[in-house]
Amino acid sequence: MIKLNNLTRVFRTQDIETTALNNINLNISEGDFLVVMGESGCGKSTLLSILGMLDSATKGQYNFCGENLTGLSEKALADIRKNNVGFVFQSFNLIDDLSVSENIELALQYQGISKNERKQRTEAILQRVGLSHRADHLPQHLSGGQQQRASVARALVINPKIILADEPTGNLDSKNGEEVMQMLRQLNNEGTTIVMVTHSQADAQYGNRIVRLFDGQIISDKAEANVKELINV
Repeated sequence: MIKLNNLTRVFRTQDIETTALNNINLNISEGDFLVVMGESGCGKSTLLSILGMLDSATKGQYNFCGENLTGLSEKALADIRKNNVGFVFQSFNLIDDLSVSENIELALQYQGISKNERKQRTEAILQRVGLSHRADHLPQHLSGGQQQRASVARALVINPKIILADEPTGNLDSKNGEEVMQMLRQLNNEGTTIVMVTHSQADAQYGNRIVRLFDGQIISDKAEANVKELINV
């Protein structure tokens, strides 16, 4: 599904040049639940931004579903992103003055889907994540766990090829965090490809592959049916 070849990302200011990612080679297959771990500043969020087409590499090649994205315009990348990539953020990123259902439906409006189909798909995804009874509520009237479930629903409603999750339990207590991770695990069991950045060793156990970054480089990439034994490596 995804192939990165010799990918490097350098940030430059007038006085400083910082290499966030250095010669990354990575393959992500359909159905993977890939966990990206490493210390703060190691390049995890930069990698996720490039995978999500929110940022571009300084050099190297990014192939997505057989298409070389290197050198494409921001508009072209946005068109690919809105039809293929679902995002789940630590801070939820729901729009405060829109109801839960309106937040979810907005993702479909960007795709130009008809009003009737938007309504049907929104209702179906709300039921799937257990939020039908909160459809008309504003985000601030939901618990943190419910807001993150709404965020997952917004990511899923476009039927994405991949979900990118950035510290999805970072703002949740342990109970709600576990519920969100179980939901992601179930989605992966049903065939959804997931890439998740996390500092949490507990959350990492839900994946089936762990990539570790250090100073912008991959220092290990291990795939197992059960990754628990890899957490403390």
